[in-house]
Amino acid sequence: MAERSFKAEVEHLRLGAGDTFTGEGILAITKALLENGVGYVGGYQGAPISHLMDVLADAEDLLAELGVRFEANANEAAAAAMLAASVHYPIRGAVTFKGSVGVNVASDALANLASSGVNGGALIIVGEDYGEGSSIMQERSHAFAMKSQFWLLDPRPNLTSITKAVADGFALSEASNSPVMLMVRIRSCHVTGSFATKDNRRPPLSVREALSAPQSDFARVVLPPMSYIHEQDKIKNRWPAAERFIVEHGLNEVFGPKSAPVGLVLQGGMYNGVIRALQRLGLADIYGASQVPLYVLNVTYPLVSSEFLEFCAGKDQILVIEEGQPEFIEQQLTTYLYRAGWHVKLHGKNILPMAGEYTGQVMLDAITDFLRKSSPDLLPSLVRAPNQDRPKVPDLSKTVPIRPPGFCTGCPERPIFAAMKLAQKQTGKLQITADIGCHLFGSLPPFEIGGATMGYGLGPAANAAFDGGGERRAISIIGDGGFWHNGLSSSFGNMAFNKSDSVAVIVDNYYSAATGGQDILSSRATNATKKTQHPISKALKGVGIDWVRQVNRTYDVGHMRDVLVEALTTKEAGPKVIIASSECMLNKQRREKPLAAAAIKEGRRVQAPRFGVDEDICTGDHACIRLSGCPSLGLKTLDDPLRDDPVASIDQSCVGCGNCGEVADAAVLCPSFYRADVVHNPSAFERRWAGVRARVIGWLQARRAARRLVFAGAA
Repeated sequence: MAERSFKAEVEHLRLGAGDTFTGEGILAITKALLENGVGYVGGYQGAPISHLMDVLADAEDLLAELGVRFEANANEAAAAAMLAASVHYPIRGAVTFKGSVGVNVASDALANLASSGVNGGALIIVGEDYGEGSSIMQERSHAFAMKSQFWLLDPRPNLTSITKAVADGFALSEASNSPVMLMVRIRSCHVTGSFATKDNRRPPLSVREALSAPQSDFARVVLPPMSYIHEQDKIKNRWPAAERFIVEHGLNEVFGPKSAPVGLVLQGGMYNGVIRALQRLGLADIYGASQVPLYVLNVTYPLVSSEFLEFCAGKDQILVIEEGQPEFIEQQLTTYLYRAGWHVKLHGKNILPMAGEYTGQVMLDAITDFLRKSSPDLLPSLVRAPNQDRPKVPDLSKTVPIRPPGFCTGCPERPIFAAMKLAQKQTGKLQITADIGCHLFGSLPPFEIGGATMGYGLGPAANAAFDGGGERRAISIIGDGGFWHNGLSSSFGNMAFNKSDSVAVIVDNYYSAATGGQDILSSRATNATKKTQHPISKALKGVGIDWVRQVNRTYDVGHMRDVLVEALTTKEAGPKVIIASSECMLNKQRREKPLAAAAIKEGRRVQAPRFGVDEDICTGDHACIRLSGCPSLGLKTLDDPLRDDPVASIDQSCVGCGNCGEVADAAVLCPSFYRADVVHNPSAFERRWAGVRARVIGWLQARRAARRLVFAGAA
């Protein structure tokens, strides 16, 4: 069950010549693939291209009609290996995944693909997850493109440019027999707009047809001496062919006046930010017409020296706007100027920040600084000199707390970490590693469990160095998505082979939840196009791990704690694995809320649990909050002069998971939590019984009030 369904939007992919498509960037990319005769597509979900995989999954019927093969791959390496179909056959193939971590996982297959080269167009659509919206380490895919001689496209973030880049990417790949990376940033994936559509094209040669006439070419196999020939072919043939195609087809763009003392060189993905900064300076109009020359690199690798030098002709100073570090583009352009013997002064990271996202304000400040120093006459008089009277923006970092990500309300992973905290009370502090996924939030307050993560599916492997028979066993955490992505072989195969004596907890929430709730092998739901319902426990047994404990309800904090303690203290040698299973609450709510709302509207009986805190019983020590951390659990100040400390309180966002009460019970805290079932459309008997109970309770309350001592005030 994916986070979002695109069934309705997928119908727009059927638009033909003369129509206008309006929608998101991810849908536009899919439409462009179909218009350009793609023969097969695959990939692995991950921000910011998770929705692209969801679109492709929802469009499987349309893909099948066109003879296009679609595969939701097990991981990025499997996706990249799929492109082998374009090595020998003239079939256009495309895969997509998150960069740069996806590129890292796929690096072996990609390096071999770049060495052998391709006959059909091979396109890798990389979701560049960089900047303040990122969920990963801050790296760039650019370095991999340079290392292996992939041509890297970074189109301007509008639908026309993005869809054109798909067509250009396939054509460039075929013209140079090289794979091409198409980099789409977060904003490109989710930008909305329109573009004129073309008819969808069936692939000239489908993968099914290719199977009837198999081909092979020994020269394409990456083995000596062919691999040495491949390297020479890259430099002598493929690279020059790519440069010719880039120039002849105008893949890079030049805007603004032809002659000026200064110019800006920028990545295509930076175009909108640059134009907005120039608009704020009065140097560009609402349509993007710039008074400053712009050289827009829709192809950021390879760079074409002749094009760049032509742009620099007659200019005194150039500013290179390159987001991220190191400054690969700036270094290469500096080399071009030096070799040509030109004395154009080139600026870049000496004005712009070396690292970090180039936000609108960063762009405005840098361009203003550059123009003020290099060509002040271009600037309006108001900004030629620094504005000393501008109010200083206050630094709120010391007064406003940071807001790191956290578990959703009712998340079934929260009780696992509460149980782990209780287990450490018995065993002492443990060496714990984490993995990629929602469970990584357990390293943050209030749990503060786990101090390292080495990659998707590598949680248990990251603890291998500590498996040396110490005083306490090491423990690692991995999700079910990571287990099937890479963990079964890299982590659990490693544990079994080395007779590890450590503990691993597999957080099984039924989906690849962190990437948007896509189904995986162990998902419980029946998927019409995928094979699901394969128990993780069977896979573990298959690699030789016998000590396996299944917990089918993680909200039972006491049971979860006891199983953890058993794994940590048992005398049995060898790997110990706990599978902690409960459905992702976010996906559960997406599925059940519409059903409940429809049932209520139809007049059917619906019962929903709600939890609360008895204010008279709550002690106010807030240990329940420190052990739960649920967003629905907060503080409430009482109108009682004898009680200064606020008590715990549950707000309306509660989903009725019961974790707060389970934690309080397992940790032997105050019994202040209660459950109340809200009944919609109750039966006649339930209404009568509710009336009887209300009258009895009212009578008891009145009797208690009558027996209280009341001290009248002095006359």
